[in-house]
Amino acid sequence: MQIKNVFKILSVKKSTFILSTYNIRLGDFKVQKIVPITILMLSIFLLLTSCNKTNWIENFREKEKSPFGTYIVYNEAQELFKNEEVVFLRDNFYDYLFKNYDSINGDFGNYICIKHNANKLPIDGITDLLSFVNDGNTAFLALNYFNKNLLEQLDFTTNNLDKEVYSINDLRPLKGEFYLNDNRFKKDTFKFDRNIRRHYFVTYNEDKTIVLGSSKIDGEKVPNFIKIYHGKGAIYLHANPVVFTNYYLLKDTEKYTEHVLSYLPSSTLLWDPQIKYSNYSNNREDNQQSIFKFFLEHQTLTWFLFVGLAGVLLFMLFNARRKQRAIPVIHPLKNTTVAFTQTIASLYLKEQNHKNLVDKKITFFLEKVRTKYLLNTNNLNKEFIHNLALKSGNEIRNTKYLVNTIITLHKKSECTQEELLVLHKMIANFFKN
Repeated sequence: MQIKNVFKILSVKKSTFILSTYNIRLGDFKVQKIVPITILMLSIFLLLTSCNKTNWIENFREKEKSPFGTYIVYNEAQELFKNEEVVFLRDNFYDYLFKNYDSINGDFGNYICIKHNANKLPIDGITDLLSFVNDGNTAFLALNYFNKNLLEQLDFTTNNLDKEVYSINDLRPLKGEFYLNDNRFKKDTFKFDRNIRRHYFVTYNEDKTIVLGSSKIDGEKVPNFIKIYHGKGAIYLHANPVVFTNYYLLKDTEKYTEHVLSYLPSSTLLWDPQIKYSNYSNNREDNQQSIFKFFLEHQTLTWFLFVGLAGVLLFMLFNARRKQRAIPVIHPLKNTTVAFTQTIASLYLKEQNHKNLVDKKITFFLEKVRTKYLLNTNNLNKEFIHNLALKSGNEIRNTKYLVNTIITLHKKSECTQEELLVLHKMIANFFKN
């Protein structure tokens, strides 16, 4: 499905005053003066009252016409997916499937959710969504934050270098360049001038995942749009939902949205605005509110709740004054070894001094050989390699390769990150036996 020129119909209509010319034969020139002055005053009043402060908060709300609302893509879904039924969910997706899944026989179509996070989709909802996809349907999730349960079940991880950035002023300088891997769009570069968090996919199961798009971060292209096959269906994941908001759909970047959504198959569409929590899930996050609702639905429990609260208040009132001096809590000394180690590791990582780390790994290895196998490490000759292989239970070939690597890296003045990783893995594998 290829969607073309969808957003051209969203051009802004400007209100205009149409003035008619009248021939006044009464000779009263004052009447001719009043009409332009009245129109001028009315125009100034409308201009002043229409100047509202722009809301730059990322709300992703379908009814918001602010820059980072999703009013346009939400209301133009029918135009985006022509000849297809679009169902705007008024209930939680889990509840919708709970009530309708038997009637749709598991073959319904596409599910779309464009939000900061899908926090109103409970764990049961995630499971049902994946079952929905497994039956041959499709899901499209564009989120800044992916649920931990979803990460585990689909076997992928993400990284957000700007996860601590929330203020409008801090988000504004964040720019980005996006690319699509399809041959039709491979030569196109889509540039976005603000609010582009450096959010991307780090690991994923390559056997069932296709990278459809990427973004450039620090000069390197990293995946930010992927397709994961799940059962008979597939789920599309996008790491930058802000590109689907009103701001970018009216800023000559609507082609990107058009191309991304064109990957979805032609089928009925379930658009999830995330407006309600589930009424049926046992593990939804607002269960604490439902407990009080249950108490208030029964008169006896309601009286019990009020009497209990009154008793607690009376207890607090009569015991407000302390009967004895408060005993200060003396906390034991904290073990900061792990924090210290993390600080030192961060320092080495920042300095990129791989040679220093290589020398320390070699020192660690030789010290462990001396203490564990009681061998002299002053001369790393053939006899040392033979004795070390016998005592450690490793093959002579692997032991010789490890010792020669240690000698080579020790003589070098500089080492690369790859050489450090190879040495680390070799030492780890050596001590496993």
